[in-house]
Amino acid sequence: MKLKLLSFLPLFIFFGACYNQEKNCDNFRTGTFEFITEINGETKVSTFVRNENIEIETFEGKTDTASIRWVNNCEFILQKLNPKNMAEQKAINMRIISTDGDTCLFEYGLVGDDRKQRGTLRKIAD
Repeated sequence: MKLKLLSFLPLFIFFGACYNQEKNCDNFRTGTFEFITEINGETKVSTFVRNENIEIETFEGKTDTASIRWVNNCEFILQKLNPKNMAEQKAINMRIISTDGDTCLFEYGLVGDDRKQRGTLRKIAD
């Protein structure tokens, strides 16, 4: 019985190694985006415009600007340019996990903190 299971092991490794979900992170480096989330049972929408170095976000009528430093093709660090308190001074690590057309799944959290959250982003314009 053990021998039969071991004979399937190379097959599982082969197919597992061949599966690699395609990511098109370049599509999400620049453009206009929409992030929809639920906060306290209410749906909230944030829109932002991103170029290679700057992200300008509008949320509930307030606009904020952050610098972008790309770590690699699918990961970057956001740092608010004009933080209003200590919490806003902390940089945020953003990592694209997967892409599907004009949407991407991403993971984010404070730099140096192991706690991460996930969100979905939709590109609405180039």
